[in-house]
Amino acid sequence: MATTPSGRQTDARDRDSEGRARNARPRDGLGRPLPYGADGVARQPEGVVRTPEQSVAEAQQLLDAGKPFHAHEVFEDAWKTGPQEERALWRGLAQLAVGLTHSARGNVTGGARLLRRGAGAVEEWASGAGRQRPYGMDLAGLVAWARELAGVVEEGDETVDARAWAPRLSGRS
Repeated sequence: MATTPSGRQTDARDRDSEGRARNARPRDGLGRPLPYGADGVARQPEGVVRTPEQSVAEAQQLLDAGKPFHAHEVFEDAWKTGPQEERALWRGLAQLAVGLTHSARGNVTGGARLLRRGAGAVEEWASGAGRQRPYGMDLAGLVAWARELAGVVEEGDETVDARAWAPRLSGRS
């Protein structure tokens, strides 16, 4: 057992210097943990402050590479560090990326549920903010993409290809 800075005993999970759980296991491109010592995909650093435009560009690159779990990390940073009035937008985008992640992992129920939840959050934010294309993103197109993919996931027998189903945040092919 390890101890926290205050001397409390903890389980053997990976911890940071403050005693918070931080899983150091390598991960695959869909964010699944691999055995210690395995070659994994480089992890997204946590807590990075980016401009909204940087967040969109980096997330798009990750989505295009078939790494929606990592794109979710970028959206999560934007949600946690961005302006309060945009947090629901970024949280919804993170949910879309996690929905694609679960769909690509074969989790039909979780994938479809998160895709629909994220679509609803993005749609609600756009309606309330009166903004359909913040930072060049096509929110209506993302909502339609998420709902279509949720249906495909529920009807199919196979996992979806994260790269093939990666959304275009800007709406352009």
